[in-house]
Amino acid sequence: MDGVALVQARISEIQARFAVPVRRTGSSNWATAASAAGLTGSDAVSASTSAGGGTASEAAVVAEAQKYIGVPYLWGGTDPAKGLDCSGFTQLVFGNLGIDLPRVSSQQATAGKAVASLASARPGDLVFFDHDSSRPGIDHVGIYIGGGKMIAAPQPGEAVKVQDVGNPVAIRRVLPEASAATLPAASTASLAGVPYADLFTRAGNRHGVDPALLAAVASQESGFDSGAVSPAGAQGLMQFMPTTARGLGVNPLDPASAVDGAARYLSDLSAQFGSTSLALAAYNAGPGTVSRYGGIPPYPETQNYVRNVLTKAEAYR
Repeated sequence: MDGVALVQARISEIQARFAVPVRRTGSSNWATAASAAGLTGSDAVSASTSAGGGTASEAAVVAEAQKYIGVPYLWGGTDPAKGLDCSGFTQLVFGNLGIDLPRVSSQQATAGKAVASLASARPGDLVFFDHDSSRPGIDHVGIYIGGGKMIAAPQPGEAVKVQDVGNPVAIRRVLPEASAATLPAASTASLAGVPYADLFTRAGNRHGVDPALLAAVASQESGFDSGAVSPAGAQGLMQFMPTTARGLGVNPLDPASAVDGAARYLSDLSAQFGSTSLALAAYNAGPGTVSRYGGIPPYPETQNYVRNVLTKAEAYR
């Protein structure tokens, strides 16, 4: 069994042990249930809300949606302990953040306001599809996370996952305009005084990564020193090895390029391994090492790295 399969098996084990369904108000019971099942760290990302009125920010929607990656598809499903269908997933995510959506995708396609095109879409927008040519009308929905990607519950036999958005037939924005701005109020406030806060916030929103997590990685990697070079040759604010930087098309000594590249890289790693902790372990020790061990490698350096970054991220939120 490869590393990704092991991660999915772990997720299935956790889901099987859930005793309390996720409610649509208050804090997410997913985090509570995951903790009770033995999943620690920030695999269940805490959802921040904007300062005014308790509405969800773009970053909070993406973080909330990421919690359910790996939950199996179940037609009519609204309980992640059993499974979710596409509209059950989107209703749950937004409900946990205080925004009520209709139950089915065709009704959700009337919520909020229309977005003209994918080029105008922002993280947190709903993207709709008509996959059944024999029955015209909306029959599928996902949550756009930026970069041409969405998180959705695809179809029977699959699980909630990050995938290419393709060509939606409709896009709707249900977040209040104040929360759909480039810099969510909560993220800006929580990173006040942190070096390069604007870069972390902008890149995090663009690629669906918690800005506080990006700041924590920079703190752990370089102490916010954009000119740092490690004995092993890692460079810059986010400490990319030259080969990794070239593969990502990143200039590691340019803070804006490095932070954007790190956000893209962490987003890809989170999608590959299904959790923030494993993504951080792969950032530190390499994706191949995480796959080989089927989890966080038994290296004190990597284990301490993951623990320290998650602790710092909590402090920045």
